[in-house]
Amino acid sequence: MHRRRRRLPAYRANAERYTAELKTLDADIRAAWAPIPAAQRKVITSHAAYAYYGQAYGVRFLSPQGVSTESEASAKGVAQLVRQIRKEGIKALFVENISDPRLIEQIGRETGVKPSGELYSDALSAPGADAETYVRMMRTNTERLVRAVRGD
Repeated sequence: MHRRRRRLPAYRANAERYTAELKTLDADIRAAWAPIPAAQRKVITSHAAYAYYGQAYGVRFLSPQGVSTESEASAKGVAQLVRQIRKEGIKALFVENISDPRLIEQIGRETGVKPSGELYSDALSAPGADAETYVRMMRTNTERLVRAVRGD
């Protein structure tokens, strides 16, 4: 028990430091999206893995597949998504680091929208890469999303 009490201040200090880092991350992501009108905040991804992000930052994620990468996209659903991309002028089209890119590439060919790159969803990157931690993953994804939605 005595040893446990000595560790407690270190745990609290680490928790406070990480909480502050997460608050800064949240503020930075909000600032990155602030200049982009809500109607323009639309992104196509392989599957519906970003609901938490969309809800927190006012971004609408559309996908041909459901939440699971195991679910199959229907031809009707893909056709509807292609029509929506054309009608609404959606510019941001992403593959995910854990998904097969072929469907997104097909949608890109059908709409004339070039895929904007790769997002990290259910897996981090290797150490030293763009998404080696949760915070770096969120920063990397945000930079890529904002750049694509702006049409950069």
